Amino acid sequence: MRRAINLHIAGTWEADAGTVSATLDLDQRNRRRIKLQDDQSQPFLLDLPKAVTLRQGDGLELQGGGMIRIVEAPEPVADALGGSPAATARLAWHLGNRHLPVQILGDGSIRFRADAVIEAMVEGLGAAVKRHNAPFTPEAGAYDAASIGHGHHHDHDHDHDHDHGSIRTGS
Repeated sequence: MRRAINLHIAGTWEADAGTVSATLDLDQRNRRRIKLQDDQSQPFLLDLPKAVTLRQGDGLELQGGGMIRIVEAPEPVADALGGSPAATARLAWHLGNRHLPVQILGDGSIRFRADAVIEAMVEGLGAAVKRHNAPFTPEAGAYDAASIGHGHHHDHDHDHDHDHGSIRTGS
């Protein structure tokens, strides 16, 4: 079976005429190791050293040569937009308070996976909600290792002068 062993971030590699694609939903794209199929129904093993979130246009290098181009599959989502920036910020707070993955869109709306209960909540908060199928790539957390290559890295050693070795109790 083909093994995808290295990730090339979109824009850092060029697909050629022989490059196959794999259209994957978020659950398939947020992995370290999983058996998948390309768009020609040929199996491959995603076998990366760390879990990553694969994004549109990323390339997976195959052991022995070749690449697979990642395509983000449409899935059921809801886009919510408040009546003002403050109302949309309030929506973001409520969604974040529930630890839901969200994607911030260019028009300022907030995308989340379709969920009737959450959709009713944001509508109750005055948001306009558009339900449809679209790719879903939620924001990576500020300290999320799964966003390797797609954002800021903080990969150096330093001392924050914290004492993690003892527990202090009052006397």
